[in-house]
Amino acid sequence: MYQISSFFGLFNCYYFLLLQVAGLCKLLNQNSRTLTSLEFVHCKISSSFMDTICGSLCSSGAETHQIHHFSISSSSFHEIDPVSLAHSLASFLSSGRSLRSLKLCDNNLDRNFAKSVFSTLLDSSCSLTSFDLSENNISGWLSIFNWKSNAFLSSSGVTKSLQSLRILKLGGNNLQKDDAGNLRYVLVQMPSLEILDLSDNPIEDDGIRSLIPYFAEASKSCSPLTDLNLGSCELSSDGVILLLDVLSTLARPLNSLSLADNGLGSQVAEALGKFWGTSIQVLNLEGIGLGPSGFRKLRDIRMENLKLVKLNISKNRGGIETAKFLSKLILHAPKLVAVNAAYNLMPAESLPLICSALKTAKGHVQQVDLRGNICEYQPSHDTMLAEFQHNGKPILILPSSVALNIPYDDDP
Repeated sequence: MYQISSFFGLFNCYYFLLLQVAGLCKLLNQNSRTLTSLEFVHCKISSSFMDTICGSLCSSGAETHQIHHFSISSSSFHEIDPVSLAHSLASFLSSGRSLRSLKLCDNNLDRNFAKSVFSTLLDSSCSLTSFDLSENNISGWLSIFNWKSNAFLSSSGVTKSLQSLRILKLGGNNLQKDDAGNLRYVLVQMPSLEILDLSDNPIEDDGIRSLIPYFAEASKSCSPLTDLNLGSCELSSDGVILLLDVLSTLARPLNSLSLADNGLGSQVAEALGKFWGTSIQVLNLEGIGLGPSGFRKLRDIRMENLKLVKLNISKNRGGIETAKFLSKLILHAPKLVAVNAAYNLMPAESLPLICSALKTAKGHVQQVDLRGNICEYQPSHDTMLAEFQHNGKPILILPSSVALNIPYDDDP
């Protein structure tokens, strides 16, 4: 099925059959002057299909098309010769001088395919602002490039081709520590980069150490980097402490950082306390193993006019110490809007502590997620829900039934 709207310049294609390609290409050709966005979801892509699509979009014999946003996601690439398919896609990209965003997500692409696409982008004249290559399997995709060579950087024109990129998403690609080492040299060629997603890649501490020189340089150059996602990267407290020390010195502090689902333990608490004294607004610490001692350490760290807006500390098994920390945080983070403290094994006596802080702070808190903590439902919950509301909705999210009160257990 597909539908086309030249008014919005948007074209979505879902599960279409080969026999529909001719009709699709006719529509593309008819709207080639106004069409700016093209998206394929759950499709089967071949080199002949890509060649046909490109030909349909290049109207009146022109060698370039006007597509600004191109996306292929959750699709399969069917080709006897993968090199031919990569070449066809590369030809399409190279003819897109107006291309601004490229998404090739969840297509089971390998590193050779990714190399071909990236080489094309290096040689293209487009001013790409967003590149999403997440959820593939591209470990080793940057290994063929000699990033350490100044001659390579100069002759390839890589600085010019990457300088406009603002968003880079590489999550879920099985990237290893060596990939992180190569990526470091790519990142320094992206002076406009604002959002970097490396989540769900086992780069480990060695990978982070390879990237630290990039962040150190960014701290001196007023880098525009605002959002960094390192969730599920198999990091330990050693690597993260080094990283946080560098991030704390950024001339333009991060707005958002995710360290979720890394086994950091309570040892990272002191570095976290120093880091959130910056202007960090969104912090995701879900499932990092803080435990009671980690929350106790965080509570003992000085808090003063924090800029936090959203905080996720769920699944850290902190017990009553989670509530004690949270009750202090609410008082010292006047801009705090949402906290996810679910599944921390907090007992029922945690509620009075949190409610007292909410009543005293009189801040902007709109939501506190406490699901999976309080073991037994009590009638007093209704009174608290009624007392603490924002725009008619309860601030406190409590279990609605006994079934939801089962504490989260992350033990194998």
